[in-house]
Amino acid sequence: MVIMSVDLGKARTGIALSDAGENFAFPKEVITEYNTGKLIEKISAFALSNNVGLIVVGLPKNMDSSEGERAKECKEIAGMINKKSGVDTVLWDERCSTVLASTVMNENNIRGRRRKEKIDAEAAAIILESYLSFRKNTE
Repeated sequence: MVIMSVDLGKARTGIALSDAGENFAFPKEVITEYNTGKLIEKISAFALSNNVGLIVVGLPKNMDSSEGERAKECKEIAGMINKKSGVDTVLWDERCSTVLASTVMNENNIRGRRRKEKIDAEAAAIILESYLSFRKNTE
C-alpha cells in the first residue's frame, strides 16, 4: 500500500510518499497554502490522485512528550483530512524531523531558495521513514 505523510506548517506543508511495498519514503512536494480549508482540499486531492491507502500526519510534540497548541491544531486538521479524503489517517510523532531534514540538506549542499522549497517535503519523508520502520517492527 502507498502511504503518504504530511508535515503540516503554517505556510508550507511537506508531502512524502512511500513505495507500494512500504520500504522507502520519497519527498514529493511542498504545498504553500495559508487557508486551512484549501490546504485540506489540496492534501486530499493529492492523496486520492496517488491511490494512497493511509495518511500519516506529523504530530509536533514537545521534547518532554507534552502536546502544545500546534499539536492540537494538527490533530484537528488530521481529522478534517480523514473526513475530506476518506483515507485512514494516523498521527505520528514528528519531533526533530525538521532538524534531521536540515542535516540532510546540509550534507547534500542544498542552500538558499532550493532549500526553502524542499525542506518541508524532506521532513515529511523523515516522518514517513520513522513510521514505516515502526510498521515493519510491529508486524
